[in-house]
Amino acid sequence: MTSLRIGLISDTHGLLRPQALAALEDCDHILHAGDIGKPEILDTLRQLAPLTAVRGNNDVDAWADVVREVEELWLGETGIYLVHDQADIPADLKERGFSVVVTGHSHKPLVTERAGLVHVNPGSAGPRRFKLPVSVGFLLIEKGEVRAELRELDL
Repeated sequence: MTSLRIGLISDTHGLLRPQALAALEDCDHILHAGDIGKPEILDTLRQLAPLTAVRGNNDVDAWADVVREVEELWLGETGIYLVHDQADIPADLKERGFSVVVTGHSHKPLVTERAGLVHVNPGSAGPRRFKLPVSVGFLLIEKGEVRAELRELDL
């Protein structure tokens, strides 16, 4: 596979907007960075593409017990570390071969590079918080190169 389109979503808090679903169509894989809200959201996302999700600090009901707090995955040659809270990122990810970190929690969309890692927070796709945008994100992986994008949803 020469190119991958990975959809990123976080902080749905029980609300999966049709605009978010439409944005995530045609993705090869979807990552949910926690604060899912209810298991039906995961079921719906799985209908679009293979899904990897982590539990957020608000995912405390029994259904969330099977959702791990951290996922380490390799899509193509790209190592991706998925965790809800940026405070829980280990310092040795670059040495362990990862190139991308995906987080949620803050509801603030962000793409930045730190210590040789691409950090992406897709923001919140669920209920609007303060004046922050409602958004999703994407990782575009082509020939081993990673590019991250954010997309504000039209509500």
